[in-house]
Amino acid sequence: MDRARAIFDNNRERITTGFILLGSVLIIGFIDSFFINWVVFGGIYLIAFQESAKLFEVEKSNLLPFAIGIWLLAGVYPYGDDLFVIAGVIYASAVAFNKNLIWKDFFPFVYPTAGMLFMFTMYQEYGVLTLLWLLAVVALTDVGAYAVGKSVGKTPFCETSPNKTMEGVVGGVAVATIGGMFFGLPIVDLSIAFLISFAVAISSIFGDLFESSLKRAAGVKDSGNILPGHGGMLDRIDGYLFAGIIMLVLLRGLV
Repeated sequence: MDRARAIFDNNRERITTGFILLGSVLIIGFIDSFFINWVVFGGIYLIAFQESAKLFEVEKSNLLPFAIGIWLLAGVYPYGDDLFVIAGVIYASAVAFNKNLIWKDFFPFVYPTAGMLFMFTMYQEYGVLTLLWLLAVVALTDVGAYAVGKSVGKTPFCETSPNKTMEGVVGGVAVATIGGMFFGLPIVDLSIAFLISFAVAISSIFGDLFESSLKRAAGVKDSGNILPGHGGMLDRIDGYLFAGIIMLVLLRGLV
């Protein structure tokens, strides 16, 4: 009891923020309004976009209007992942035309734009239960990796994230695959739920690693400070940005 109280006291701000975020997500999911989801996803996206621009060291003020334009289109065009491809074609054409443009300025339109558009498209095509499934798998991956890593973790996973252990990663993927599978059963059959949960869990690990590599290259601890105890928006959604893409692709290919 004393140890649990000490853990809570040391992480009070992080835990409080986490419960507020979880409660907000559940309420929004229960309401299941396209407009509310579009607004909430859009707000998350624009905050994450600006954090990404900072990590990539590009001029975010010049790019933000284009990010807003993409999300406005996502509200009326049903295939948001198409918008990401179109944005790439347009920017490639612009780079070919204007030698003063550089590819680095397009990076925020890849990360986090692609992940956010894929997740919103998944919601439109497969419903709010897929978002709950995604939330469960990524959360269980994090919790499982933390619990197993703290208890038996010894083998370093990679240099990008020194705190991660191979035992923790394997444990997190195992917990997320088994637990997440049950969240997928209302949508797909057992074998497909198992396969998608497994792939999504692995992709969330590498989504987290990718953001860690960006922060290391930029020399910062967090992507921002908007979420007390958690850091920036990217720090909270990094795993989802890779996992959402994988889940939508697999749902389309296997269902």
